[in-house]
Amino acid sequence: MTGERPDTGAAAWHGHAAALAGVALTTAIAHLLLGFMAPTNIAMLYLLNVVGVALRFGRAPAAVAALLGVAAFDLAFVEPRGSFAVGDAQYLVTFAVLLLVGLVIGQLAAGLRAQARAAQERERRVRGLYAMSRDLGAALVPAQVAEIGMRFLRAEFGAASAVLAPSAGATPGREVLAVLPGADVQPDLGVAQWAFDHGRPAGQGTDTLPASPCLMLPLAAPMRRRGVLAVAGLGRRWSPEERELLDTCAALLAISLERIHYIEVAQQSTLQVEGERLRNSLLTAVSHDLRTPLAALVGLADALKLTPLTAPQADVADAMRRTSQRMSALVANLLDMARLQSGAVRLNRQWLPLQEVVGSALASLDEVLAGRDVAVDLPPDLPLISLDAVLIERVLVNLLENAAKYSGGAIGIGARTAGRQVEIDVTDRGPGFPPGHEARLFDKFERGDRESATPGVGLGLAICKAIVEAHGGRISAHHVAAGGACVRIELPLGQPPQEPFEAGVSDRLKA
Repeated sequence: MTGERPDTGAAAWHGHAAALAGVALTTAIAHLLLGFMAPTNIAMLYLLNVVGVALRFGRAPAAVAALLGVAAFDLAFVEPRGSFAVGDAQYLVTFAVLLLVGLVIGQLAAGLRAQARAAQERERRVRGLYAMSRDLGAALVPAQVAEIGMRFLRAEFGAASAVLAPSAGATPGREVLAVLPGADVQPDLGVAQWAFDHGRPAGQGTDTLPASPCLMLPLAAPMRRRGVLAVAGLGRRWSPEERELLDTCAALLAISLERIHYIEVAQQSTLQVEGERLRNSLLTAVSHDLRTPLAALVGLADALKLTPLTAPQADVADAMRRTSQRMSALVANLLDMARLQSGAVRLNRQWLPLQEVVGSALASLDEVLAGRDVAVDLPPDLPLISLDAVLIERVLVNLLENAAKYSGGAIGIGARTAGRQVEIDVTDRGPGFPPGHEARLFDKFERGDRESATPGVGLGLAICKAIVEAHGGRISAHHVAAGGACVRIELPLGQPPQEPFEAGVSDRLKA
Protein backbone atom coordinates (compact mmCIF):
# COMPACT_ATOMS: atom_id res chain seq x y z
CA MET A 1 0.00 0.00 0.00
CA THR A 2 1.24 3.47 -0.86
CA GLY A 3 -0.95 5.56 1.40
CA GLU A 4 -1.12 5.74 5.17
CA ARG A 5 -3.76 3.76 6.93
CA PRO A 6 -6.02 6.18 8.89
CA ASP A 7 -5.77 6.02 12.67
CA THR A 8 -8.96 5.01 14.40
CA GLY A 9 -10.14 4.16 17.89
CA ALA A 10 -7.56 3.69 20.62
CA ALA A 11 -4.63 4.26 18.28
CA ALA A 12 -5.92 7.77 17.45
CA TRP A 13 -6.37 8.66 21.12
CA HIS A 14 -2.89 7.41 21.89
CA GLY A 15 -1.49 9.62 19.13
CA HIS A 16 -3.31 12.72 20.39
CA ALA A 17 -2.27 12.01 23.97
CA ALA A 18 1.32 11.63 22.82
CA ALA A 19 1.09 14.98 21.00
CA LEU A 20 -0.18 16.68 24.18
CA ALA A 21 2.47 15.02 26.33
CA GLY A 22 5.17 15.98 23.85
CA VAL A 23 4.10 19.64 23.89
CA ALA A 24 4.09 19.63 27.71
CA LEU A 25 7.55 18.04 27.85
CA THR A 26 8.91 20.46 25.25
CA THR A 27 7.52 23.42 27.25
CA ALA A 28 9.20 22.17 30.42
CA ILE A 29 12.53 21.72 28.68
CA ALA A 30 12.19 25.14 27.04
CA HIS A 31 11.70 26.76 30.46
CA LEU A 32 14.98 25.25 31.61
CA LEU A 33 16.76 26.59 28.50
CA LEU A 34 15.08 30.02 28.50
CA GLY A 35 18.09 31.74 30.05
CA PHE A 36 20.37 30.37 27.31
CA MET A 37 18.16 30.67 24.21
CA ALA A 38 16.10 33.37 22.55
CA PRO A 39 12.32 32.74 22.32
CA THR A 40 12.52 32.38 18.54
CA ASN A 41 15.01 29.52 18.90
CA ILE A 42 12.78 27.85 21.47
CA ALA A 43 10.14 27.57 18.73
CA MET A 44 12.45 25.07 16.98
CA LEU A 45 11.97 22.66 19.88
CA TYR A 46 8.26 22.50 19.14
CA LEU A 47 9.03 21.68 15.51
CA LEU A 48 11.24 18.84 16.70
CA ASN A 49 8.28 17.53 18.73
CA VAL A 50 6.05 17.68 15.63
CA VAL A 51 8.57 15.58 13.66
CA GLY A 52 8.74 12.93 16.39
CA VAL A 53 4.94 12.69 16.73
CA ALA A 54 4.52 12.49 12.94
CA LEU A 55 7.07 9.70 12.57
CA ARG A 56 5.50 7.68 15.34
CA PHE A 57 1.76 8.34 15.11
CA GLY A 58 0.98 9.89 11.73
CA ARG A 59 -0.58 13.02 10.25
CA ALA A 60 -3.47 13.81 12.61
CA PRO A 61 -1.44 13.68 15.87
CA ALA A 62 1.29 15.72 14.12
CA ALA A 63 -1.23 18.45 13.24
CA VAL A 64 -2.47 18.45 16.85
CA ALA A 65 1.16 18.73 18.06
CA ALA A 66 1.72 21.71 15.71
CA LEU A 67 -1.40 23.57 16.90
CA LEU A 68 -0.70 22.85 20.59
CA GLY A 69 2.94 23.86 20.12
CA VAL A 70 1.99 27.27 18.73
CA ALA A 71 -0.49 27.79 21.57
CA ALA A 72 2.04 26.72 24.24
CA PHE A 73 4.76 28.91 22.74
CA ASP A 74 2.39 31.93 22.78
CA LEU A 75 1.18 31.22 26.27
CA ALA A 76 4.51 30.50 27.94
CA PHE A 77 7.13 32.51 26.07
CA VAL A 78 5.54 35.53 24.34
CA GLU A 79 4.87 38.69 26.28
CA PRO A 80 2.53 39.11 28.03
CA ARG A 81 3.05 35.59 29.34
CA GLY A 82 0.18 33.56 30.68
CA SER A 83 -2.27 34.83 28.05
CA PHE A 84 -2.81 34.47 24.35
CA ALA A 85 -2.45 38.20 23.82
CA VAL A 86 0.49 39.22 21.61
CA GLY A 87 2.44 42.32 22.60
CA ASP A 88 4.61 42.40 19.48
CA ALA A 89 2.98 41.98 16.09
CA GLN A 90 6.06 40.28 14.68
CA TYR A 91 5.24 37.21 16.76
CA LEU A 92 2.14 36.75 14.61
CA VAL A 93 4.45 36.01 11.71
CA THR A 94 6.42 33.65 13.96
CA PHE A 95 3.22 31.83 14.92
CA ALA A 96 2.10 31.52 11.31
CA VAL A 97 5.48 30.26 10.13
CA LEU A 98 5.75 27.90 13.11
CA LEU A 99 2.28 26.46 12.42
CA LEU A 100 2.84 26.16 8.67
CA VAL A 101 6.28 24.60 9.00
CA GLY A 102 4.98 22.25 11.68
CA LEU A 103 2.12 21.10 9.50
CA VAL A 104 4.37 20.63 6.45
CA ILE A 105 7.00 18.75 8.42
CA GLY A 106 4.30 16.62 9.97
CA GLN A 107 2.87 15.85 6.56
CA LEU A 108 6.28 14.96 5.12
CA ALA A 109 7.26 12.89 8.09
CA ALA A 110 3.91 11.07 8.05
CA GLY A 111 4.36 10.45 4.32
CA LEU A 112 7.78 8.93 4.93
CA ARG A 113 6.27 6.81 7.65
CA ALA A 114 3.52 5.63 5.27
CA GLN A 115 6.07 4.87 2.56
CA ALA A 116 8.22 2.94 5.01
CA ARG A 117 5.17 0.98 6.11
CA ALA A 118 4.22 0.30 2.48
CA ALA A 119 7.80 -0.81 1.73
CA GLN A 120 7.71 -3.16 4.70
CA GLU A 121 4.35 -4.51 3.51
CA ARG A 122 5.70 -5.06 0.00
CA GLU A 123 8.79 -6.75 1.37
CA ARG A 124 6.63 -9.01 3.49
CA ARG A 125 4.50 -9.94 0.50
CA VAL A 126 7.54 -10.51 -1.69
CA ARG A 127 8.89 -12.86 0.96
CA GLY A 128 5.53 -14.62 0.95
CA LEU A 129 5.60 -14.93 -2.85
CA TYR A 130 9.17 -16.22 -2.72
CA ALA A 131 8.23 -18.84 -0.14
CA MET A 132 5.22 -19.79 -2.25
CA SER A 133 7.37 -20.08 -5.40
CA ARG A 134 9.87 -22.25 -3.56
CA ASP A 135 7.12 -24.56 -2.32
CA LEU A 136 5.53 -24.73 -5.78
CA GLY A 137 8.88 -25.75 -7.26
CA ALA A 138 8.78 -28.87 -5.10
CA ALA A 139 5.12 -29.72 -5.81
CA LEU A 140 4.60 -32.98 -7.70
CA VAL A 141 0.81 -33.21 -8.05
CA PRO A 142 -1.93 -30.61 -8.67
CA ALA A 143 -3.39 -31.14 -5.19
CA GLN A 144 -0.12 -29.90 -3.66
CA VAL A 145 -0.20 -26.81 -5.88
CA ALA A 146 -3.74 -26.05 -4.73
CA GLU A 147 -2.84 -26.48 -1.06
CA ILE A 148 0.18 -24.14 -1.36
CA GLY A 149 -1.90 -21.45 -3.10
CA MET A 150 -4.71 -21.65 -0.55
CA ARG A 151 -2.22 -21.43 2.32
CA PHE A 152 -0.68 -18.28 0.80
CA LEU A 153 -4.05 -16.56 0.35
CA ARG A 154 -5.10 -17.49 3.86
CA ALA A 155 -1.91 -15.97 5.29
CA GLU A 156 -1.97 -12.80 3.15
CA PHE A 157 -5.65 -11.92 3.10
CA GLY A 158 -7.32 -14.27 5.54
CA ALA A 159 -9.47 -15.36 2.59
CA ALA A 160 -10.85 -18.81 1.84
CA SER A 161 -10.06 -20.08 -1.64
CA ALA A 162 -10.20 -23.05 -3.99
CA VAL A 163 -8.35 -24.18 -7.11
CA LEU A 164 -10.27 -25.77 -9.97
CA ALA A 165 -8.64 -27.75 -12.78
CA PRO A 166 -9.92 -29.69 -15.81
CA SER A 167 -10.56 -33.37 -15.33
CA ALA A 168 -7.73 -35.68 -16.40
CA GLY A 169 -7.86 -36.71 -20.04
CA ALA A 170 -10.29 -33.93 -21.04
CA THR A 171 -10.29 -32.89 -24.69
CA PRO A 172 -8.90 -29.35 -25.21
CA GLY A 173 -11.79 -26.96 -25.74
CA ARG A 174 -14.22 -29.23 -23.87
CA GLU A 175 -12.71 -29.25 -20.40
CA VAL A 176 -15.02 -29.46 -17.41
CA LEU A 177 -13.62 -28.02 -14.19
CA ALA A 178 -13.50 -29.88 -10.90
CA VAL A 179 -12.45 -28.59 -7.48
CA LEU A 180 -9.08 -29.91 -6.34
CA PRO A 181 -8.91 -31.50 -2.86
CA GLY A 182 -8.52 -29.35 0.26
CA ALA A 183 -10.64 -26.36 -0.88
CA ASP A 184 -11.65 -23.85 1.82
CA VAL A 185 -14.76 -22.77 -0.08
CA GLN A 186 -17.20 -24.34 -2.52
CA PRO A 187 -17.24 -21.99 -5.55
CA ASP A 188 -19.97 -21.58 -8.14
CA LEU A 189 -18.91 -24.02 -10.86
CA GLY A 190 -20.86 -22.16 -13.54
CA VAL A 191 -19.05 -18.87 -12.90
CA ALA A 192 -15.70 -20.67 -12.69
CA GLN A 193 -16.38 -22.45 -16.00
CA TRP A 194 -17.21 -19.10 -17.66
CA ALA A 195 -13.97 -17.55 -16.42
CA PHE A 196 -12.02 -20.58 -17.68
CA ASP A 197 -13.69 -20.71 -21.10
CA HIS A 198 -13.34 -16.95 -21.76
CA GLY A 199 -9.98 -16.40 -20.03
CA ARG A 200 -11.30 -13.40 -18.09
CA PRO A 201 -11.90 -12.73 -14.37
CA ALA A 202 -15.49 -13.12 -13.21
CA GLY A 203 -17.51 -13.05 -10.03
CA GLN A 204 -17.31 -10.75 -7.02
CA GLY A 205 -15.62 -7.40 -7.73
CA THR A 206 -15.87 -7.70 -11.55
CA ASP A 207 -18.38 -6.62 -14.18
CA THR A 208 -19.20 -10.25 -15.04
CA LEU A 209 -21.55 -12.16 -12.71
CA PRO A 210 -20.71 -9.90 -9.73
CA ALA A 211 -23.32 -11.58 -7.52
CA SER A 212 -21.01 -14.56 -7.07
CA PRO A 213 -19.41 -14.56 -3.59
CA CYS A 214 -16.04 -15.54 -5.08
CA LEU A 215 -13.61 -13.79 -7.38
CA MET A 216 -12.69 -16.17 -10.22
CA LEU A 217 -9.24 -15.72 -11.78
CA PRO A 218 -8.31 -17.91 -14.78
CA LEU A 219 -4.97 -19.69 -14.41
CA ALA A 220 -3.41 -18.75 -17.75
CA ALA A 221 -0.10 -20.55 -18.37
CA PRO A 222 2.21 -19.90 -21.35
CA MET A 223 0.76 -22.81 -23.39
CA ARG A 224 -2.90 -22.77 -22.35
CA ARG A 225 -5.26 -22.21 -19.41
CA ARG A 226 -4.78 -24.72 -16.60
CA GLY A 227 -7.73 -23.94 -14.31
CA VAL A 228 -9.33 -21.25 -12.16
CA LEU A 229 -8.46 -19.71 -8.77
CA ALA A 230 -11.56 -18.93 -6.69
CA VAL A 231 -11.09 -16.45 -3.81
CA ALA A 232 -13.93 -15.74 -1.37
CA GLY A 233 -14.22 -11.93 -1.21
CA LEU A 234 -16.60 -11.71 1.78
CA GLY A 235 -17.99 -8.50 0.29
CA ARG A 236 -14.63 -6.72 0.31
CA ARG A 237 -13.35 -4.42 -2.42
CA TRP A 238 -9.93 -5.48 -3.62
CA SER A 239 -7.43 -2.63 -3.87
CA PRO A 240 -5.20 -2.40 -6.98
CA GLU A 241 -2.24 -3.66 -4.95
CA GLU A 242 -4.25 -6.62 -3.69
CA ARG A 243 -5.52 -7.47 -7.19
CA GLU A 244 -1.97 -7.33 -8.49
CA LEU A 245 -0.90 -9.74 -5.76
CA LEU A 246 -3.83 -12.06 -6.58
CA ASP A 247 -2.90 -12.00 -10.28
CA THR A 248 0.71 -12.84 -9.42
CA CYS A 249 -0.45 -15.73 -7.24
CA ALA A 250 -2.67 -17.01 -10.06
CA ALA A 251 0.20 -16.79 -12.56
CA LEU A 252 2.51 -18.79 -10.28
CA LEU A 253 -0.16 -21.46 -9.77
CA ALA A 254 -0.76 -21.70 -13.52
CA ILE A 255 2.94 -22.09 -14.32
CA SER A 256 3.31 -24.75 -11.64
CA LEU A 257 0.30 -26.73 -12.92
CA GLU A 258 1.70 -26.58 -16.46
CA ARG A 259 5.11 -27.73 -15.24
CA ILE A 260 3.53 -30.73 -13.52
CA HIS A 261 1.54 -31.52 -16.67
CA TYR A 262 4.63 -31.60 -18.86
CA ILE A 263 6.54 -33.62 -16.28
CA GLU A 264 3.80 -36.24 -16.53
CA VAL A 265 3.93 -36.06 -20.34
CA ALA A 266 7.71 -36.51 -20.28
CA GLN A 267 7.44 -39.47 -17.91
CA GLN A 268 4.82 -41.14 -20.09
CA SER A 269 6.93 -40.53 -23.20
CA THR A 270 9.98 -42.00 -21.48
CA LEU A 271 8.00 -45.08 -20.44
CA GLN A 272 6.67 -45.49 -23.98
CA VAL A 273 10.13 -45.16 -25.50
CA GLU A 274 11.63 -47.63 -23.05
CA GLY A 275 8.69 -49.99 -23.56
CA GLU A 276 9.11 -49.82 -27.34
CA ARG A 277 12.83 -50.44 -27.02
CA LEU A 278 12.29 -53.45 -24.76
CA ARG A 279 9.56 -54.83 -27.01
CA ASN A 280 11.66 -54.43 -30.15
CA SER A 281 14.61 -56.14 -28.49
CA LEU A 282 12.37 -58.98 -27.37
CA LEU A 283 10.77 -59.30 -30.80
CA THR A 284 14.15 -59.40 -32.51
CA ALA A 285 15.49 -62.05 -30.16
CA VAL A 286 12.39 -64.23 -30.30
CA SER A 287 12.03 -63.88 -34.07
CA HIS A 288 15.62 -64.94 -34.71
CA ASP A 289 15.14 -67.97 -32.50
CA LEU A 290 11.92 -68.94 -34.29
CA ARG A 291 13.16 -68.66 -37.87
CA THR A 292 15.38 -71.77 -37.72
CA PRO A 293 12.79 -74.28 -36.41
CA LEU A 294 10.14 -72.86 -38.76
CA ALA A 295 12.44 -73.25 -41.76
CA ALA A 296 13.12 -76.81 -40.59
CA LEU A 297 9.36 -77.52 -40.44
CA VAL A 298 8.90 -76.28 -44.01
CA GLY A 299 11.81 -78.46 -45.12
CA LEU A 300 10.38 -81.51 -43.32
CA ALA A 301 6.99 -80.95 -44.94
CA ASP A 302 8.64 -80.77 -48.37
CA ALA A 303 10.63 -83.93 -47.59
CA LEU A 304 7.45 -85.77 -46.62
CA LYS A 305 5.88 -84.83 -49.94
CA LEU A 306 8.73 -86.64 -51.71
CA THR A 307 7.77 -89.97 -50.13
CA PRO A 308 4.68 -92.02 -50.98
CA LEU A 309 1.84 -90.82 -48.75
CA THR A 310 -1.78 -91.69 -48.38
CA ALA A 311 -4.30 -88.92 -49.07
CA PRO A 312 -4.84 -88.08 -45.37
CA GLN A 313 -1.07 -88.03 -44.80
CA ALA A 314 -0.58 -85.70 -47.79
CA ASP A 315 -3.24 -83.38 -46.41
CA VAL A 316 -1.45 -83.28 -43.05
CA ALA A 317 1.87 -82.50 -44.75
CA ASP A 318 0.27 -79.71 -46.79
CA ALA A 319 -1.37 -78.24 -43.70
CA MET A 320 1.95 -78.41 -41.82
CA ARG A 321 3.72 -76.64 -44.69
CA ARG A 322 1.07 -73.89 -44.98
CA THR A 323 1.03 -73.28 -41.24
CA SER A 324 4.82 -73.14 -41.08
CA GLN A 325 4.96 -70.70 -43.98
CA ARG A 326 2.32 -68.50 -42.33
CA MET A 327 4.31 -68.52 -39.09
CA SER A 328 7.47 -67.68 -41.04
CA ALA A 329 5.69 -64.69 -42.59
CA LEU A 330 4.60 -63.48 -39.15
CA VAL A 331 8.15 -63.84 -37.85
CA ALA A 332 9.43 -61.92 -40.88
CA ASN A 333 6.95 -59.17 -40.09
CA LEU A 334 8.18 -59.01 -36.51
CA LEU A 335 11.77 -58.74 -37.66
CA ASP A 336 10.94 -56.08 -40.23
CA MET A 337 9.05 -54.03 -37.63
CA ALA A 338 11.96 -54.23 -35.20
CA ARG A 339 14.44 -53.17 -37.91
CA LEU A 340 12.29 -50.28 -39.08
CA GLN A 341 11.77 -49.03 -35.53
CA SER A 342 15.48 -49.22 -34.72
CA GLY A 343 16.44 -47.37 -37.91
CA ALA A 344 18.56 -50.27 -39.13
CA VAL A 345 16.85 -50.32 -42.55
CA ARG A 346 18.35 -48.00 -45.16
CA LEU A 347 16.43 -47.17 -48.31
CA ASN A 348 17.88 -48.22 -51.64
CA ARG A 349 16.17 -45.53 -53.67
CA GLN A 350 16.01 -45.67 -57.45
CA TRP A 351 13.97 -43.81 -60.05
CA LEU A 352 11.49 -46.44 -61.23
CA PRO A 353 8.08 -46.61 -62.90
CA LEU A 354 5.28 -47.51 -60.50
CA GLN A 355 3.89 -50.02 -63.01
CA GLU A 356 6.98 -52.21 -62.52
CA VAL A 357 6.61 -52.35 -58.74
CA VAL A 358 2.87 -53.08 -58.94
CA GLY A 359 3.51 -55.84 -61.47
CA SER A 360 6.09 -57.48 -59.18
CA ALA A 361 3.67 -57.34 -56.23
CA LEU A 362 0.86 -58.94 -58.24
CA ALA A 363 3.19 -61.61 -59.57
CA SER A 364 4.26 -62.63 -56.06
CA LEU A 365 0.60 -63.06 -55.07
CA ASP A 366 -0.47 -65.37 -57.91
CA GLU A 367 -1.63 -68.09 -55.54
CA VAL A 368 -3.36 -65.71 -53.09
CA LEU A 369 -5.21 -63.81 -55.82
CA ALA A 370 -6.01 -66.85 -57.95
CA GLY A 371 -9.61 -66.63 -59.10
CA ARG A 372 -9.99 -63.06 -57.85
CA ASP A 373 -11.05 -60.16 -60.04
CA VAL A 374 -8.18 -57.64 -59.71
CA ALA A 375 -8.69 -54.31 -61.51
CA VAL A 376 -5.48 -52.35 -62.21
CA ASP A 377 -5.79 -48.68 -63.17
CA LEU A 378 -2.33 -47.20 -63.79
CA PRO A 379 -2.21 -44.31 -66.30
CA PRO A 380 0.63 -44.67 -68.80
CA ASP A 381 1.83 -41.11 -68.17
CA LEU A 382 2.65 -41.67 -64.48
CA PRO A 383 6.05 -40.09 -63.74
CA LEU A 384 8.99 -41.98 -62.32
CA ILE A 385 9.21 -42.18 -58.55
CA SER A 386 12.27 -42.35 -56.31
CA LEU A 387 11.63 -45.37 -54.11
CA ASP A 388 13.01 -48.56 -52.66
CA ALA A 389 11.38 -51.12 -54.95
CA VAL A 390 11.69 -54.03 -52.51
CA LEU A 391 10.08 -52.16 -49.61
CA ILE A 392 7.29 -50.54 -51.63
CA GLU A 393 6.55 -53.93 -53.17
CA ARG A 394 6.30 -55.27 -49.61
CA VAL A 395 3.77 -52.53 -48.82
CA LEU A 396 1.63 -53.39 -51.84
CA VAL A 397 1.83 -57.11 -51.08
CA ASN A 398 0.62 -56.53 -47.51
CA LEU A 399 -2.26 -54.34 -48.67
CA LEU A 400 -3.34 -56.76 -51.39
CA GLU A 401 -3.16 -59.71 -48.96
CA ASN A 402 -5.34 -57.81 -46.48
CA ALA A 403 -7.84 -57.03 -49.23
CA ALA A 404 -7.93 -60.71 -50.18
CA LYS A 405 -8.35 -61.80 -46.55
CA TYR A 406 -11.22 -59.50 -45.63
CA SER A 407 -13.05 -59.29 -48.97
CA GLY A 408 -14.56 -61.95 -51.12
CA GLY A 409 -15.17 -59.61 -54.04
CA ALA A 410 -13.16 -57.61 -56.52
CA ILE A 411 -9.92 -55.89 -55.60
CA GLY A 412 -8.67 -52.70 -57.21
CA ILE A 413 -5.32 -50.98 -57.37
CA GLY A 414 -4.96 -47.59 -59.03
CA ALA A 415 -2.72 -44.54 -59.03
CA ARG A 416 -2.84 -40.90 -60.09
CA THR A 417 -0.82 -37.72 -59.65
CA ALA A 418 -2.11 -35.00 -57.30
CA GLY A 419 0.08 -31.92 -57.22
CA ARG A 420 3.63 -32.86 -56.27
CA GLN A 421 2.75 -36.37 -55.14
CA VAL A 422 1.36 -39.62 -56.45
CA GLU A 423 -1.62 -41.31 -54.79
CA ILE A 424 -1.93 -45.11 -54.83
CA ASP A 425 -5.27 -46.66 -53.81
CA VAL A 426 -5.84 -50.30 -52.90
CA THR A 427 -9.58 -50.96 -52.62
CA ASP A 428 -11.86 -53.89 -51.93
CA ARG A 429 -15.59 -54.62 -51.65
CA GLY A 430 -15.45 -56.04 -48.15
CA PRO A 431 -17.13 -54.84 -44.93
CA GLY A 432 -14.82 -51.82 -44.62
CA PHE A 433 -13.15 -50.45 -41.50
CA PRO A 434 -14.82 -49.98 -38.11
CA PRO A 435 -16.12 -46.38 -37.89
CA GLY A 436 -13.72 -44.08 -36.03
CA HIS A 437 -11.06 -46.78 -36.02
CA GLU A 438 -9.26 -45.83 -39.24
CA ALA A 439 -6.20 -44.09 -37.76
CA ARG A 440 -5.57 -46.79 -35.14
CA LEU A 441 -5.38 -49.54 -37.76
CA PHE A 442 -1.78 -48.54 -38.46
CA ASP A 443 -0.67 -49.05 -34.84
CA LYS A 444 1.33 -52.14 -33.99
CA PHE A 445 -0.69 -55.22 -33.01
CA GLU A 446 -3.93 -53.43 -33.90
CA ARG A 447 -6.61 -55.30 -35.87
CA GLY A 448 -9.87 -54.06 -37.33
CA ASP A 449 -11.82 -56.90 -35.73
CA ARG A 450 -10.17 -58.32 -32.62
CA GLU A 451 -12.51 -61.32 -32.54
CA SER A 452 -11.98 -62.20 -36.20
CA ALA A 453 -10.94 -65.75 -37.08
CA THR A 454 -8.74 -64.40 -39.87
CA PRO A 455 -5.11 -65.15 -38.98
CA GLY A 456 -2.75 -62.27 -38.25
CA VAL A 457 -1.24 -60.29 -35.39
CA GLY A 458 -1.86 -56.77 -36.66
CA LEU A 459 1.63 -55.88 -37.90
CA GLY A 460 1.07 -55.64 -41.67
CA LEU A 461 -0.37 -52.13 -41.76
CA ALA A 462 2.12 -50.92 -39.12
CA ILE A 463 4.98 -52.08 -41.36
CA CYS A 464 3.35 -50.37 -44.35
CA LYS A 465 3.11 -47.12 -42.40
CA ALA A 466 6.76 -47.27 -41.30
CA ILE A 467 7.98 -47.93 -44.87
CA VAL A 468 5.82 -45.21 -46.45
CA GLU A 469 6.86 -42.63 -43.82
CA ALA A 470 10.51 -43.57 -44.40
CA HIS A 471 9.91 -42.52 -48.02
CA GLY A 472 8.55 -39.15 -46.85
CA GLY A 473 4.95 -40.10 -47.60
CA ARG A 474 1.82 -40.93 -45.66
CA ILE A 475 -0.75 -43.74 -45.58
CA SER A 476 -4.39 -43.52 -44.58
CA ALA A 477 -7.56 -45.61 -44.48
CA HIS A 478 -10.89 -44.55 -45.98
CA HIS A 479 -14.35 -45.89 -46.61
CA VAL A 480 -15.58 -46.43 -50.16
CA ALA A 481 -18.90 -44.75 -50.85
CA ALA A 482 -20.24 -47.79 -52.72
CA GLY A 483 -19.13 -50.09 -49.90
CA GLY A 484 -15.75 -51.49 -48.95
CA ALA A 485 -12.40 -50.14 -47.84
CA CYS A 486 -9.62 -48.09 -49.39
CA VAL A 487 -6.03 -47.69 -48.22
CA ARG A 488 -4.31 -44.71 -49.81
CA ILE A 489 -0.55 -44.22 -50.13
CA GLU A 490 0.79 -40.75 -50.89
CA LEU A 491 4.41 -40.56 -52.09
CA PRO A 492 6.33 -37.40 -53.06
CA LEU A 493 7.27 -37.15 -56.73
CA GLY A 494 10.57 -35.31 -56.42
CA GLN A 495 12.62 -34.24 -59.45
CA PRO A 496 13.86 -37.08 -61.69
CA PRO A 497 17.37 -36.75 -63.18
CA GLN A 498 17.60 -35.23 -66.63
CA GLU A 499 19.99 -37.77 -68.20
CA PRO A 500 18.45 -40.84 -69.88
CA PHE A 501 18.15 -44.03 -67.95
CA GLU A 502 20.23 -47.09 -68.50
CA ALA A 503 19.33 -49.45 -71.26
CA GLY A 504 18.10 -52.05 -68.80
CA VAL A 505 15.47 -49.70 -67.42
CA SER A 506 14.41 -48.70 -70.95
CA ASP A 507 13.99 -52.34 -71.87
CA ARG A 508 11.80 -52.94 -68.84
CA LEU A 509 9.64 -49.94 -69.75
CA LYS A 510 9.18 -51.30 -73.31
CA ALA A 511 8.31 -54.74 -71.98
